[in-house]
Amino acid sequence: MAAHSLFLSRLKPPQRLELEQRLLARQSGVCFLCEEPIDFQLQADMLEIDHIVPVASGGKDEENNFGLTHEACNRKKSASDLRVARVMMRFAKIEDSADAGQGANLGDVLKAYGGGTKPLRMIRDGSTVRYSIPSEGGAPIVTLPLWRDRLSEMEYFFAVLPLTYLHHDERINPRNIGANLRGLVEEFHQKRPQLHVALAWWNPEKGDEGNVNVFDGQHKAAAQILLGAKDLPVRVFLRPDLKVLLEANTNAGDKLRQVAFDSAVKRHLGSALYYERVQEYQHLRHLPPEDFSFSEADLVKLFRGEHRELIKYIVDAVRDSITRDANNKLMDFVQWAGKGYEKPLAYSSIEKTFYSQFLYMKPTDTPLNAGLEIGSNPRQLEKEQMIRLMSLFAEVFFAGQWDAEMGGFKLEDRVLKGEPIPPQHLRAWRIGREEVLANILDWVRFAIESFYAVNMEKVDKGRLMHHRFPEVLWGTLENVLRNIGDLPCWVDTKLAQTIFGGKPPRDFWKKIFKDGVSPTGIRVLAQGLELKSLVTPKGE
Repeated sequence: MAAHSLFLSRLKPPQRLELEQRLLARQSGVCFLCEEPIDFQLQADMLEIDHIVPVASGGKDEENNFGLTHEACNRKKSASDLRVARVMMRFAKIEDSADAGQGANLGDVLKAYGGGTKPLRMIRDGSTVRYSIPSEGGAPIVTLPLWRDRLSEMEYFFAVLPLTYLHHDERINPRNIGANLRGLVEEFHQKRPQLHVALAWWNPEKGDEGNVNVFDGQHKAAAQILLGAKDLPVRVFLRPDLKVLLEANTNAGDKLRQVAFDSAVKRHLGSALYYERVQEYQHLRHLPPEDFSFSEADLVKLFRGEHRELIKYIVDAVRDSITRDANNKLMDFVQWAGKGYEKPLAYSSIEKTFYSQFLYMKPTDTPLNAGLEIGSNPRQLEKEQMIRLMSLFAEVFFAGQWDAEMGGFKLEDRVLKGEPIPPQHLRAWRIGREEVLANILDWVRFAIESFYAVNMEKVDKGRLMHHRFPEVLWGTLENVLRNIGDLPCWVDTKLAQTIFGGKPPRDFWKKIFKDGVSPTGIRVLAQGLELKSLVTPKGE
């Protein structure tokens, strides 16, 4: 029901029903927010009437300012203005259908609204370009002046292009859009223009027909599309050096901090730059594109002037290949930007725990293509085993246990207030804390090193994942995780304020796992952890 509505409060039940019927007819039989059908017979007691424009924002308390919604939709709306909330629900549907659960980007929005389907045919004529786009008024020829950027020497032009001719460049800008889209939607909805124009490039491989690829300004572009824009203004670079654009976009989110890239996107950009260097190495060494008989160390040696950056790109490529692999089940439970409330893990925590604990952070001297066919290539083996370890974590702690609808918003506060939280959901949230996760992985590493020590096998501790783990070791690691998961502290509601109420350092949980007692003297475990009991299967 609309808050503080005198109009609605004065209606008798038959009058309210008539109002609901009029609103539903006005809305073509669908919920104002989710735009899915409303069935009066099935959902009569599941509906709400709310102000479209909030009274606090100048909306009137009258029929013309009411929308009929599903009760559930109105309760979870992301904005008080129903029109903005409806736009955000449209975007939520796009996010749900996006690939790999990593959030939606401009390409997903364009696809949902019929964009990104056609190339643009364009002719350069001296200091101008011309193109022709069919429309209801025929196919007029558009001629535009070319400009030259004085610093980069790149040429560009400004144009307003229909969505069908706009494509998203996921290579240069792999960033997802995220929840901060709402602020831009509200700005555009209030008719306050954002002055930044989307950046794009056009560089056909042959001939005069190629895609216009948008690589910057995707949030503003998406907001306009969701609000009904059929075309967008863009600044299009004509046949640019794509390597320069890629490096510029990487630096904007890394060195210069101009863009709030999350860590996963930075790794993806670093990965792209790594492959740029691989191709450049092949060119300089006169190697065919299929020749990868050189090592990471060879790359660093050749590009010695940027060896620090190149090592970073190499490691980013490894991380990115693990993060974005469809078989990595843990990533279904990862929030890509910060630790949100919909998922129990933050991507930054993954970097600071799994990757910092197990990835080899130096260039290898093994040829890039060595051992790929027999599964002995160290980087490929590292990737496969990291994915298996992370997926094992997902299976033990999160799959079928984390309730996305319940989420993690003020979860410990909700526990303190007596709200019934399913134990498995609470456990998933607590184990997803970075300081807890890091200490669990310490015990996983301890179990791996102890296994090899007991079997008198010499391994490089800095490159554990470059050794293929035998199946018996994988069984041991599963025992360790399941035994840790059975600790009663994860579901003890009395610890909500004392142990799980703040954000303690890693050493806090290191002591708990070692002695069973927190640094503040609170008994958390009956006793400290012991490897012998952790590797023992349950019931033995």
